[in-house]
Amino acid sequence: MSAEAGKILTKYWGYTRFRPQQEEIIDSILMGKDTFALLPTGGGKSLTFQIPSLMKPGCCLVITPLIALMKDQVERLKKLGIPAKALYTGLYPDEIESAFSNAIHGQLKFLYVSPERLLNIGFQNTLAKINVNLIAVDEAHCISQWGYNFRPPYLKIADIRMFFPDIPVLALTATATPQVVDDIMDKLHFKKTNVIKASFERKNLAYRIYEESDKSGRLLHLLSSEKGSAIVYVRNRKKTREIAEILLKNKISATFYHAGLDNKSRSQRRQAWSMGKIRVIVATNAFGMGIDKADVRQVIHYNLPDCLESYFQEAGRAGRDGKEAVASLLFNKQDIGHAKKQLTESFPDLKTIRNIYNALGNYFNIPEGSGKDMGYNFKIMDFVNRYGFGLLTTYSAIKLMEKEGFIAFDESSGRTSKMMIRLNNEDMYRFIVENPKFERILKEILRSYGGIFSDYVPVDEKQIARRAEIEPDRVLSALKYLNQIKIISYIPLRTQPQIFYNTVRLPKEHIGFSHENYQDIKKASARRLDALIQFLTNSHECRSIQLLRYFGEIQPKRCGICDVCLTINKTHLDEREFDTIKKQIKEILINKPMHLYELIPQIKDFEEEKVIAVIQWLTDNQSLIREKDERLRCNDQLGLDLE
Repeated sequence: MSAEAGKILTKYWGYTRFRPQQEEIIDSILMGKDTFALLPTGGGKSLTFQIPSLMKPGCCLVITPLIALMKDQVERLKKLGIPAKALYTGLYPDEIESAFSNAIHGQLKFLYVSPERLLNIGFQNTLAKINVNLIAVDEAHCISQWGYNFRPPYLKIADIRMFFPDIPVLALTATATPQVVDDIMDKLHFKKTNVIKASFERKNLAYRIYEESDKSGRLLHLLSSEKGSAIVYVRNRKKTREIAEILLKNKISATFYHAGLDNKSRSQRRQAWSMGKIRVIVATNAFGMGIDKADVRQVIHYNLPDCLESYFQEAGRAGRDGKEAVASLLFNKQDIGHAKKQLTESFPDLKTIRNIYNALGNYFNIPEGSGKDMGYNFKIMDFVNRYGFGLLTTYSAIKLMEKEGFIAFDESSGRTSKMMIRLNNEDMYRFIVENPKFERILKEILRSYGGIFSDYVPVDEKQIARRAEIEPDRVLSALKYLNQIKIISYIPLRTQPQIFYNTVRLPKEHIGFSHENYQDIKKASARRLDALIQFLTNSHECRSIQLLRYFGEIQPKRCGICDVCLTINKTHLDEREFDTIKKQIKEILINKPMHLYELIPQIKDFEEEKVIAVIQWLTDNQSLIREKDERLRCNDQLGLDLE
């Protein structure tokens, strides 16, 4: 690692040392190697491409599907004085043209793009004119059909490598099984296998699973027994409000958060929680990306996560400061039944998907053959009520159509309005002199917003009106008129989610899906659900060992702090004694059931009290079944998992 990298780390981010694996990843990139970086949540992935790119001439192309995270990182880089822009579905043509111009003329260090942008031929042609020094692929698991969020546009990344044959690719993800890791490197055309990963083990984080009929009671108990900041994850938006109200009634400081809230509310609630003014935030999985709060003491899943990958990432938001933290998950048999039903509804049949696509076109009044590159405000509840489709079925159909590239669904609205002045200084001064009725507004804009001649900047119309002492409605009218006559480029705040058409509206019969975008994804989803259920119901093996094994990491020792380990600890046996006795029991009972008095004498080298303690624990945790004649046998469904 060169001294220059350390200087950049300190200059821009204020750190004096790198986190584990960051140096190794940066070194690998600087040597021009294709690199796969597998770092857990909070492991500092963004620095691994930001620092090497700052060390080289040119611009880093960052491909990520997370628009909210894209916006956050661009804003953070700008605050550090590092020029960066983002291109994603829903931007206006002037914004796109401005970003392209900056990138081509070497005025950007980072260009963030959504994967769908790679499908655009015009973008590909423009990309060839940019001096790219690194291609960073965030959320790289999206390129694998075996990953938990497969997105077909990611497959286009390999195609753009032909423009930059000597430029390395950095693939980044926090969660990937060994099969997915290999698939990612293959799909990205890695010249050589090169995986750098941090251990998934979190020694300070206790995973605890509760099969619970009274979830609210358990939630209150968990939050009362453990102090400090907490996140509670729930299934839907309605539940966020319900649970937050229960907490408030029980004098626990709380608020709720979901993607349906307006930008101001989301920002205020996130900031209040981050600063410790609110203790608990109850949220859907829309909350978490880009959250840097290190002192979260608890993450509680009130409802089941989507899969073990999601669970590991969300639970991992607790205890990033290295101090003791707890990740709790509450479930019951009804939850498992609901998850299985939800899996079925998440893959509606082709006829239903085609009908929903057709209904969307009617909803927006788009004639067939029209609508390409257009965005339309979309209220999903209004749509399902008008056409009679189920909410989950509709949402799933839209996401499947998005994966196939027919449409794009932007569920978030803009944070602020944006503006850029089209004229130069001299022409603007002349315009103000010739049009005095706009003088107060334009002079206030020029005083308040630096850099507005060369780039789009966020603007606050109400603040402009207040400072210029003009009514807000008059300011809005003036800005729209100035935009119309091309004095400024003004992009008003978007307040609703939007659907964008990547192609013209097609006859519904033309809507079809490739095998990998439907059948393969469905099979992979079923496997992930099975793995999640196995994790929930396997109450006889250390939770950390189970998670690590899922991600291809062998952990020989129990964590000692999860719910399973805590019950083992109560037997007053050390780890070696417990595991040795358990192994002998399996070897004996694997062939035939036995009565307790037959089994105990066959366990060698241990006192009877210790053998009985292990048998009792295995029975309590359903690893051993007591038959009607009192004989003990191994539970065929759970086994003892000793190999």
